Amino acid sequence: MLSCLTQRTSRSSSSLLLKKCYHDYIRGFTPGGGVIRVPLVSPKVIGVVNSRGIRSHQEDFYSFVTLSLDPEELRLSVKKAHGVDWDPSSVGDVLARQAVFIGIYDGHGGSAVSQYLRQELHGLVESVNKSHIPELYAWIQEIGGYFKRFKGGALAPWINNPEDAPPLDLEARMTQAFFEVDQHLLALTVAHCGDTRVLLCSTDAGKVCPMTENHHADARVEAIRLRRMMGSSLITDSFGESRWMGALANTRCLGDLRYKKFGVTPEPEVRTKLLEGSEWAYLVLISDGISSILSDSEVVDLARNAPDPKTAAERILSFAEELGAEDNATVIVVPLAGWGKIQGPDSTRELREYRRMQAVGSERQRRM
Repeated sequence: MLSCLTQRTSRSSSSLLLKKCYHDYIRGFTPGGGVIRVPLVSPKVIGVVNSRGIRSHQEDFYSFVTLSLDPEELRLSVKKAHGVDWDPSSVGDVLARQAVFIGIYDGHGGSAVSQYLRQELHGLVESVNKSHIPELYAWIQEIGGYFKRFKGGALAPWINNPEDAPPLDLEARMTQAFFEVDQHLLALTVAHCGDTRVLLCSTDAGKVCPMTENHHADARVEAIRLRRMMGSSLITDSFGESRWMGALANTRCLGDLRYKKFGVTPEPEVRTKLLEGSEWAYLVLISDGISSILSDSEVVDLARNAPDPKTAAERILSFAEELGAEDNATVIVVPLAGWGKIQGPDSTRELREYRRMQAVGSERQRRM
């Protein structure tokens, strides 16, 4: 799941949307006509850490680039999702076209798909063409099974006469890109993309706003979708974990064509949120090597008061490893307008200390 976030300052003349331009920096202009480049690779701009855990190979990958999108498409997307008629001309053509794309790819059972996504997904998101949707929809229908009753979802307006339809919005663009990359992956191994977490941290006491829901068969959204189309094929394994068709923890993924007709889909769940001024401190993306150990609130609290995003990401990974994390793990921290301005108590501090002591005690017992 990829969340498209739009940030708007309190002054309309300074409106900023996180948008597109194929580089590892954001480009803009000073009032005097000079050029500004903000490098995404700087640990003070985006903080990233990852670990392969106890595995002999790395399956987690990530990417961040700036893309270049049609400002009109972005304007329509913001208006559709939030009722705000953003004016691209207020920031100039160069900045208005730029969108920051951040992806985190957790490959289970191999790294081939997650590596491919790191290299290719952002390019597909940028280059999709609405004229290809009818052919893509025909391919989706050929899969059969679950997709016999699939009406196109976010792509529905462009299935017939796409040239006469309006421009793509961000939800449709993401959906088309996900289906197209799934087409390209028919010969590759499984990639789980259904349980990466994307979390917003508020400056109001560090409250967390999850931007994703894990795509497990027993999750509310997935249970409704699958029962409506397929009935129930949910099986609980010997460890008490729910598995779709008795095999898959995730019911949305890129790759693994053999399960597609049984309801597993590459269709992304797309959510947007308008970020007003300094209301939000930072965005955290984590793979399930972290989320399987830490709660959402613990994750965002660990990043509090860090001097920079890189240090914040390292604190999250380090604590998860203290508690026994052994899976591949990746953390990306993106500062927002409210960075360093969180007010209120750290609500999970005592819980984290208790969990740390429990982990230390368990390790001592194991060594005795």
